[in-house]
Amino acid sequence: MGTPEFAVPTLESLLSWPGCQVVAVVTAPDKPAGRGRQLAASAVKQAAQAHDLPVLQPTNLKSPEFQTQLKSYAADLQVVVAFRMLPEAVWNMPKLGSINIHASLLPQYRGAAPINWALIHGETQTGVTSFFLQHEIDTGNLIFQDVVPITPDDDFGSLYEKLKATGADLALRTVQAIAAGTAPSLPQSNAGDLRVAPKIQKETGRLDLNQPAAALVNLVRGLSPIPTAFTQLPDGRTLKVFKAATLPDSEAPGAVGSWSSDGRTYLRVQTAAGQLDLLDVQLEGKKRMSVAEFLRGFNVSQLTMSSEQ
Repeated sequence: MGTPEFAVPTLESLLSWPGCQVVAVVTAPDKPAGRGRQLAASAVKQAAQAHDLPVLQPTNLKSPEFQTQLKSYAADLQVVVAFRMLPEAVWNMPKLGSINIHASLLPQYRGAAPINWALIHGETQTGVTSFFLQHEIDTGNLIFQDVVPITPDDDFGSLYEKLKATGADLALRTVQAIAAGTAPSLPQSNAGDLRVAPKIQKETGRLDLNQPAAALVNLVRGLSPIPTAFTQLPDGRTLKVFKAATLPDSEAPGAVGSWSSDGRTYLRVQTAAGQLDLLDVQLEGKKRMSVAEFLRGFNVSQLTMSSEQ
């Protein structure tokens, strides 16, 4: 059970092992995509069709028709990666239960966007966890965990790729252990300072210049290349930021929200602590480009206009 590209390597990994048979794939219904808004299949559906696997695309997981169809496949185990919250009648259907592959080191970062929030909070490591599904989301008994370091150069895109591959390996190892009867089942701890990973909203990406530059760099990393952090230029236009760095304050830093540029090589804005050095940007209605490219077509005198930050 899965929908985005993140789940495809797990499907391929399971198909590579002769010890199990993937009897069916459950994924989201086709959705309009692209400029023509033509219906497009999910990445998981496309992978399943390439292997001639039956594909189920329920709109309602509680539907008796869907549950009857699912039950007809008599699966011993269900593997869930980046899918939807399952009703108990679904996750409790197989005799061996259902497992989930989650892109964090549970119990940290339970929720829909663990990769984003690990970066936003400046973590230096994360990982993937396999666990048995139960009632409360991301709280089931732990099976295995693999740690993945986060480098200073990582953003959401690069960390997604690392965790996608690690998750596929972890899923196969977990299924093999369950088949052999050797899989652990360890209750999660709810003690300590637990961070959560709620769904990313558009406003999550707004750069609050009253925060330190270092925190804003992490926000940019956690939302790049999608859905992308953003700010407003003094003329009110939206500027998406894909990459940024922090610079210490000059001897006489400007007011928070004040901009500076040499018109050729750099574009910076003052934050509560340090300057945010914008490196890779996209002005509304334009393509993504380096700051040097951006400045070749931008009148820096506009940066002195008054603006509310």
